[in-house]
Amino acid sequence: MPATPVPIDSLRQDVADVLGEDPADLPDDEDLRDLGLDSIRLMSLVERWRARGLAVDFTELAEAEPTLRGWHALLTTGV
Repeated sequence: MPATPVPIDSLRQDVADVLGEDPADLPDDEDLRDLGLDSIRLMSLVERWRARGLAVDFTELAEAEPTLRGWHALLTTGV
């Protein structure tokens, strides 16, 4: 996945939207599965981010650390 400049606060807002949470309640290192993230919501995020032009792979996100920090690292550095 190529590096993409994406602010972590943008990710936080999108994740909060699909989880029905306040973005301020999502710490960078919280396991998003504990907050209700499931495969359906993850696919919704993937579709949202692809519509914005991000090169997002569902499998890579699903296998990555399910935190804002983990996803931000994946989306911005491809690690």
